[in-house]
Amino acid sequence: MAEKFVAVSGNIGVGKTTLVTYLTQRYGLQPAFEPFGDNPYLDDFYRDMKAWSFHSQAWFLGRKFRLHQDIVEREGTWVQDRTIYEDAEIFAEYLYRSRRMKKREYQTYRELYESMRHTLKPPDLLIHLGCPVRTIRKRIRQRGRASEQDIPSSYLRKLNGLYDQWIDSWDASPIIRWDTEKLDYLSDLVHRLEFHKAVEAHL
Repeated sequence: MAEKFVAVSGNIGVGKTTLVTYLTQRYGLQPAFEPFGDNPYLDDFYRDMKAWSFHSQAWFLGRKFRLHQDIVEREGTWVQDRTIYEDAEIFAEYLYRSRRMKKREYQTYRELYESMRHTLKPPDLLIHLGCPVRTIRKRIRQRGRASEQDIPSSYLRKLNGLYDQWIDSWDASPIIRWDTEKLDYLSDLVHRLEFHKAVEAHL
């Protein structure tokens, strides 16, 4: 298999980690998971989003930039769970639009992001997962993470909207769009073969 960089994008609860694990087991790809729990600003951010949104997002930006660089420089084929692009185009954008990040901080953040983005080699394939908010909420309840149980549907809906805008404009690499509510590559043989065919065309 040629050396490739596969990225998996999508909202909370759409099945990114499950897919990364599946691709790792099926094709022997090397996984790179989101460094969520390492963020030293998260507790402060959840207590006061307006005060700490820039600090938290800047930390994620720096860590994701370094992770992206490491993936590109390492040998082998890698699959990443959530990209640096989503940090900026979805989550930082939401914080700014919802007035949880000040305009001055947002402009500084965007300048940092754009400078980083122009130096990065984009992934060879982007697999974008999507599904309706009702399905996301069901999955959040099922996996039982305490920090996610009180996430409002309105927040998930706004993130879905930002994801739609971002993915519609993505042109840096080929895209596979996969509806994880209607298409089940894990338990439906026809869907699994369809998914394998789509992925293997790029691997």
